[in-house]
Amino acid sequence: MVAEGALLWEPTDEIVARARLTRYLDWIGRAGAGYEEVWQWSVDRPAEFWTTIWEYFDVLGERADGPVITGTMPQAEWFAGSTINYAENALRRTEGVAAVFVSEDGARQELTWAELREDVARVRAGLVRLGVERGDRVAGYLPNIPQALIAFLATASLGAIWSAGSPDFGVPSIIDRFKQIEPKVLIAVDGYHYNGKSYDRSAAVNEIAAGLPTLRATVWIPYLSAVEDGRAPQRAEPAPADTRELPHGEVIGWEGLRAQSAPLEFERVPFDHPLWILYSSGTTGLPKPIVHGHGGVVLEHLKSLSFHQDLGEGDVFFWYTTTGWMMWNYLIGALLVGATPVLYDGSAAFPSAAALWRIAASEKVTYFGVGAPYIMASMKAGVVPEGLDSLRGVGSTGSPLPPEGFAWAAERLPGIPLGSFSGGTDVCTGFVGATVLHPIRAGIIPCRSLGAKVESFDPTGEPVVGEVGELVLTQPMPSMPVMFWNDPDGERYRDSYFDVYPGVWRHGDWIKLNDDGSCVIYGRSDSTLNRGGVRMGTSEFYRVVERFEEVADSLVIDTGQLGQDGQLLLFVTLGEGAALDERLERAICSALRTELSPRHVPNEIRVVPGIPRTLSGKKLEVPIRRILLGTPVEQAANPDAMVNPEVLSHFRP
Repeated sequence: MVAEGALLWEPTDEIVARARLTRYLDWIGRAGAGYEEVWQWSVDRPAEFWTTIWEYFDVLGERADGPVITGTMPQAEWFAGSTINYAENALRRTEGVAAVFVSEDGARQELTWAELREDVARVRAGLVRLGVERGDRVAGYLPNIPQALIAFLATASLGAIWSAGSPDFGVPSIIDRFKQIEPKVLIAVDGYHYNGKSYDRSAAVNEIAAGLPTLRATVWIPYLSAVEDGRAPQRAEPAPADTRELPHGEVIGWEGLRAQSAPLEFERVPFDHPLWILYSSGTTGLPKPIVHGHGGVVLEHLKSLSFHQDLGEGDVFFWYTTTGWMMWNYLIGALLVGATPVLYDGSAAFPSAAALWRIAASEKVTYFGVGAPYIMASMKAGVVPEGLDSLRGVGSTGSPLPPEGFAWAAERLPGIPLGSFSGGTDVCTGFVGATVLHPIRAGIIPCRSLGAKVESFDPTGEPVVGEVGELVLTQPMPSMPVMFWNDPDGERYRDSYFDVYPGVWRHGDWIKLNDDGSCVIYGRSDSTLNRGGVRMGTSEFYRVVERFEEVADSLVIDTGQLGQDGQLLLFVTLGEGAALDERLERAICSALRTELSPRHVPNEIRVVPGIPRTLSGKKLEVPIRRILLGTPVEQAANPDAMVNPEVLSHFRP
């Protein structure tokens, strides 16, 4: 058992001196200031702070003379009258390696800045030939491959709007997303590889196109056949699928789209002009189409990647993600700071649990990011990362990382800080995280992000410190959504974040803020365990249960409602060769009684073949609770938004 708060890493004077955040503090005349002092300034004087971000990074665009921020949440407007283009800022460099692509099958490709700029210009010209204009939507049904990056940048350069889904999404899930935004062009692969297997998606693309009547064209990428031949996908010849007849518009291949050379141009658009549309998980109900603006994303990602990940020119950035998770959008933000993103398509555990660590070694990754479950899986599998001489930092997100995960990383990666981050698709960044100026303590998130006025509210809306409360933001951030698509009066947007505390963003997580500005995230506030008045986040429960070697994964559900205690049910997936015998069950219950409370001993422990997770890896606590309370499975959870929908039937009451 690792004590929460145990000191695991401290920055040296050398690390502090060379940190990009230190250079920024020198530049703004705050050399030697403590982080909390600077954070307080950033949220008390947001106009001043965000102006320095624009100026410090020499953002390309035209900044208006008017106020930096007008209005308050949820109607706050940033840099009114200013114009900017994300792609122009991302493609301002011309020499060196811009991006690297790696697949689990061994294909690898480097894109220089010159090649990336040329490809973006060619695809931009191709989109123009297809009739794409400013404000039109371009949809990608793509894995994390170079074409996804190129197509996004080409779309953004025009002032058109990008939206993507991973090809492991089911057809209904993709149509639910894309039909809302009425795309003009669909760019899709013929299939993908995962965990050593090939998946042909040609029929799925035909079905998706049939469900999108606004399409003028579908662009086919022969990715599956290219990788099967051992080639990187960039220069693959058109596949037979290019000649298929689809219901709406013309059909061309990727090479046809990029056939004509053209100058690289950028349409500067208003600061809050839509850049991309991301989606809520869609596990219950129609996914919310969340729109972010060019300017807000540029400023936020410059700030976060530089000061919280300490990334800049010459660095190599990896985060394990698909195009369907906001971390893809964050990963490619490396281009804004001149770092090289590593695009990986494949399983995190093929051919072994060490797969991602090997990529970090072979690609000389500077900063390595994964979901918290991968850290825990590496620990349980006994992985020993090797060859990480270039590594300076590790990031964890997606779910709370228990202290044991921090301690494992500190032991296996001596001298390398592991920072836990928490934020969301809603803002495409983190609210709380780390910097290299902060020590790393087990289970603790070191700081609130610059410019993010995170507070913890009790049920009456009063801020609290040292106790668990609702994570809220009491000042706006530039990367908050500019709107939800098809929400003209903003009602759906307001109901999503401002329904509990008027004028205050309620994010839906439990957080405990400490006196020094550090914090602990305890999971979703709508899936709290409340046993006899003892309220607890599920992350504390999982920390105890998943410490047992026999337990591969777990899910806890409290069926209590309206102030009445219900059943506390624990579902576990067991490791190979393990069984839920009386000894193990007794040991789990004893640990929960001792480390949490007697009220948190489950009424029943059930073995299931898998824990239901979203496509981005999050546990489906709320939908499963609804199922256990009697909601039909097909109404409680959308199987097309899940990694493993086949396990849902094992959670019926």
